[in-house]
Amino acid sequence: MSHIRYNFAGPLILAAALLGLASSCAGGGDGRAADGPKEYPLMAVSAADRKLPVKYTAVLRGCQDVEVRPEVSGLITKVCVSEGAAVRKGEVLFVIDQVPYKAALRKAEAAVATAEAGVANARLDLDGKEELYRENVISDYELRNARNTYKSAEAALKQAQAQLTEAANNLSYTEVKSPVDGVAGMTSFRVGALVGPTMAEPLMSVSDNSLMYAYFSMNEQQALELAAKYGTMADAAKAYPPVGLELKDGSLYESQGRIDVISGIVDRATGTVSLRANFPNDKGRLLSGGSASVVLTYDRPGALVIPQGATYEIQDKIFTYRVIDGTAVATPIEVFGINDGKEYIVLSGLSAGDTIVASGAGLLKAGTKVTAMKHQSNQEAK
Repeated sequence: MSHIRYNFAGPLILAAALLGLASSCAGGGDGRAADGPKEYPLMAVSAADRKLPVKYTAVLRGCQDVEVRPEVSGLITKVCVSEGAAVRKGEVLFVIDQVPYKAALRKAEAAVATAEAGVANARLDLDGKEELYRENVISDYELRNARNTYKSAEAALKQAQAQLTEAANNLSYTEVKSPVDGVAGMTSFRVGALVGPTMAEPLMSVSDNSLMYAYFSMNEQQALELAAKYGTMADAAKAYPPVGLELKDGSLYESQGRIDVISGIVDRATGTVSLRANFPNDKGRLLSGGSASVVLTYDRPGALVIPQGATYEIQDKIFTYRVIDGTAVATPIEVFGINDGKEYIVLSGLSAGDTIVASGAGLLKAGTKVTAMKHQSNQEAK
């Protein structure tokens, strides 16, 4: 029987050679490339000037928003103004039925005339009694009685005069007038409607919109920073630079405003401080009762600025990787509380000239050997 022998040495040597070639390609031939520095975008920390716009939701109010209410009761006989019309202070808006109030005025006038006659008669009687008393014709009692009658007549006259004033005022109140210059609001009251001083709904609101107030709030820390920068809250209101206003449609209002009031009280419920800014409204573009955003600009000259992609957070602490001798070292930093969503202004933890990993910090581990990316210029990496 013949024997067949197979030689396995050749294929085994070939497989070993191929495996060695693959390892050489993957590891650079000596295995050191896998443990070598990894390429990351690096940057040198430097000082720069920054202006940080911060938006605060605000409610707009005219410098005067007045609810117009009737001071007497009656039926409306005339509506003298159109809704949305410009009105002047003292202009008649509504007329309430004047007939009963004119009658009351005439009655009061008659009462005054009667009281005046009573005073005159009492005066004549008193003068006569005094003459008779001097001649010892009447007693002291009769003289005192005449004097008291005269005083009662004078009191009745004063009461009648007061009622006349009240009647005249009530008649004047039948013409409901605008208390301020402004724009007439909407009204649901028409001719024939019964109105009175106790009604819950005002006849109309008149808004003076020539100057608009924007009411907004900021947190206590930001308010304290303003006070620290300018001295006091009042000084901050006077010295703070002009502020902007972003409207509901996203457009920026054409005129800047100024902060004129900063409350010195912290709202316990919200932890905020209230502020007010005023804006000119000559064109009537701002509407009382509307909403907008007051835009404050924080100037930070000479600030250390780094991209937010160069940081990561652990338990509300912010870190970045500083590159020291080619090694990424985790470094805690403190940042300014306001940012634009792209950059941080560093308050502590870094110095100008420090090199950091500019992006991808969240994927990096401390102690990793890093080097600048090949396409990055030497200037960027410094």
